[in-house]
Amino acid sequence: MKDRNQRSDESRRSFLKHSAIASSFFIVPRHILGGKGFTAPSDQLNIAAIGAGGKGRSDIRNASVGGRERVVALCDVDFTGNAKDSMKEFPKAKIYNDYRIMLEEESDIDAVTISTPDHVHGPAASFAMKRGIHVYVQKPMTHNIKEARMLTEMAREHKIVSQMGNQGGSNPLLGMVQGWIDSGKLGKISKVQVWTNRPVWPQGFAMPAPDPSQKPEDLSWDLWLGPAADRPYVPNIHPFNWRGWWDFGTGALGDVGCHLIDIPFRTLGLHYPKDAECSVGSVYTQMWNADYHPEGCPPSSFITLHFDATEKSQSPIEMTWSDGGIRPSHPEIIPADDDIGGANSANGVLIHGENGIISTNINDSSPLMPKLYMNDGSTEFGPEVEESDEPEYGHHRKWVDACKAGFGSKEHMGLTSSFDYAGPMTETVLMGNLAIRSYMLQKKDGNRPHFYARKKLLWDGDNMRITNIEDANQFVGRVHREGWEM
Repeated sequence: MKDRNQRSDESRRSFLKHSAIASSFFIVPRHILGGKGFTAPSDQLNIAAIGAGGKGRSDIRNASVGGRERVVALCDVDFTGNAKDSMKEFPKAKIYNDYRIMLEEESDIDAVTISTPDHVHGPAASFAMKRGIHVYVQKPMTHNIKEARMLTEMAREHKIVSQMGNQGGSNPLLGMVQGWIDSGKLGKISKVQVWTNRPVWPQGFAMPAPDPSQKPEDLSWDLWLGPAADRPYVPNIHPFNWRGWWDFGTGALGDVGCHLIDIPFRTLGLHYPKDAECSVGSVYTQMWNADYHPEGCPPSSFITLHFDATEKSQSPIEMTWSDGGIRPSHPEIIPADDDIGGANSANGVLIHGENGIISTNINDSSPLMPKLYMNDGSTEFGPEVEESDEPEYGHHRKWVDACKAGFGSKEHMGLTSSFDYAGPMTETVLMGNLAIRSYMLQKKDGNRPHFYARKKLLWDGDNMRITNIEDANQFVGRVHREGWEM
């Protein structure tokens, strides 16, 4: 049985074929009829947005490729924010609050951008993919490891062209970093350090008390909660500060881990980590007793992951992650006045080899700033100012082109963050969160808390299981509210 995209593609091809036959006695080039760059309606992709404000606004605009494609529907739980700007930009698009209704009613949708809070990524993508709709999903691909594995397998099963929104994966300057590694200049690579100044939102304290009286009139709170447990409206969570609460967000790792960890994961050809260990920053508002808020992310964390040797690393890799503004010490071979990573050393990656170090910035839409420092004092630097002919390195446009070319096409296989790659990489990023949440597990020993999972967690990546602390496995997935299952 053919899926809906195959039928749609065949219908359009049939239209073009019969149009060509009908006009065979007088053929006029399309660019003359429609102007330079004109795309016939039969060649346009029908795209919808799930999440039309915030990052969703630029995602749907970039996916429209300057109006080359047709935006047919916009879905958001609150059109009073800058989602209303998407409405102005695409005035012919139909408006919805519930993506489930939109995807059921709009049967001609070919592809969707998904730019919601993290907890909705998996259910929304799953709902679309089961209907044969191609998906562009913001980073992190999902809220948890199990959802990432499910979407990866689902994309193959339903022949979905997928792309995660870590646009830096399409940055051509990554080729410079890849070249340094592939050339063997660094020798054996054994250590990677990754860090960020995030969180830059409120985090590390108790969740604010619910107050339904403060709910904005136009916000559909139940739809915003989606797969999360039902609760009364909590002020100041929407539209951005949800990131620091586990029911909705994935903390600093979820915000920028897929931009930063992507660099070593991609260039070193890494796979699932073997283990994860962490420590977190504590806040004391009373003597001797650290505040305990397991419902939210900590103010800072330090994660250690270990990977088996790869063809490119030649030796096992230790990767460390630190957030909350905690960064690595300045390596001896990098001049003291040089930033490590990006500007002010706020975010970055250091890849350590026996012969030198690669330093890069975060790879979102910031300049990558790749730098190679060798032990012999030689250096090689990439540009600090990047020029790109397309928004976000053409990450959206390449996905759109792959959707039109079809599953398995060279355009599809050329995508830098299809789920075949983005799934395992996202799982690696989210291993850090699994470690953080396990770190907060406690049992009472009399009146004193016993944090029994503050150990190295041994990870069986193929089977998605912590093998030495069973309770830690509760954080591999999550329970979805009825009506929002995957």
